[in-house]
Amino acid sequence: MPIASPEAYAEMLDRAKAGRYAYPAINVTSSQTLNAALKGFADAESDGIIQVSTGGAEYLSGPSVKDMVTGAVAFAAYAHEVAKNYPVNVALHTDHCPKDKLDGFVRPLMAISQERVKGGQEPLFQSHMWDGSAVPVAENLEIAAQLLDEAAKGKIVLEIEVGVVGGEEDGVENAINDKLYTTVEDGLAMVEALGLGEKGRYMAALTFGNVHGVYKPGNVKLRPEILNQIQEAVGAKYGKEKPLSLVFHGGSGSLLEEIREALDYGVVKMNIDTDTQYAFTRPVADHMFRNYDGVLKIDGEVGNKKQYDPRTWGKLAEAGLAARVVEACEHLRSTGTRMK
Repeated sequence: MPIASPEAYAEMLDRAKAGRYAYPAINVTSSQTLNAALKGFADAESDGIIQVSTGGAEYLSGPSVKDMVTGAVAFAAYAHEVAKNYPVNVALHTDHCPKDKLDGFVRPLMAISQERVKGGQEPLFQSHMWDGSAVPVAENLEIAAQLLDEAAKGKIVLEIEVGVVGGEEDGVENAINDKLYTTVEDGLAMVEALGLGEKGRYMAALTFGNVHGVYKPGNVKLRPEILNQIQEAVGAKYGKEKPLSLVFHGGSGSLLEEIREALDYGVVKMNIDTDTQYAFTRPVADHMFRNYDGVLKIDGEVGNKKQYDPRTWGKLAEAGLAARVVEACEHLRSTGTRMK
C-alpha cells in the first residue's frame, strides 16, 4: 500500500482510540531502519507510524551536509516509493521540534505539503510535532494554534506536547521532577486554544512521568491516571467521551500494565526509539565479535568479503529491528488491526 492518505490516517487514529490500541511510532535514521520498520509492521499485520527527528533528518542529508529539510524530504521520497510493497498503511511523521528549529524544519516541510495539496497531491508528511515543552504553556499554545492553522492547510495532523518529558533526546534535556506531569488545567487550556478538531486535527503528548532514554522497568514513575483525569475534565466540559487523541513519549522502561492502562485512556501513538536502536545494533555487534578475523584484515590477511559486506550484517540488523517492532505491536495491541 502507499503511504497513508490524510483520510486513511484519520481513520487509523479513530480506529485506534475506539479499539484501545496504539500505533508504534518508530524513529528511523536510514533506508535500512526504514525498511526494517516496514517489515516489522507487515509481519505484525499492523498499520504504523514511521518518524524522523531533527537529528535524524540532519543525518539523512549526509553527515557533511547536515540539512534537516533535505534529509526529511529525501527520507519521505524514499519511503513513499518502498512502502508500496508492504500490505500495511504507514504514516510519516516528524518527531520533537523545539522552537529554535521550527523555521528550519517543520515550517518549510509544511509549506512543501501545502504546495503538494494545492497541486492535487498528498502531503509529504502526514503529521509533524511541535515540542513546546521548553517554553511557558501560554506561548506553547499560541505557537501551536498558529501551526495548527498551517497544518490544516496541508491536510496534516499536528502533534503537540503539553508538559515536559524528562531525560535527553537529540540534545534536548529536561530534569526529572514534578514538571513531568501535565495538569488538568493545562489540558483545558490546550482545548480552549486549539479546539477539538474544528480548527484542525491534532494529537497531544500529555506527560505523566515520561522520561526519554534507557531505564530499567520500574525505575520510571508513571501515573497514567493523569491522562484519564484530563480526558474526563475535557469531556465533561465539552460533552464528549474521551475527546483527546493522546501520544505516549519516553516509553523505554515502562511496565506493560502501565502502557496498557495508558491505551485505555486514549493513547493512539507511542514513540519507540531507544529500544529499536539497540535491537538494530545488537546483531551487528554479535556478528563483528563472532567474525572478528573475517571483518578485519589481520596480520596481512585479506579478511572474508562475505562477512564484511554491509549487506551481510545489515540484514541481521534489520531483522533485529523488525522483530522489536513486532513486539511493540503486541504490547500496544495493534497486532492484526491493519486496515484492508
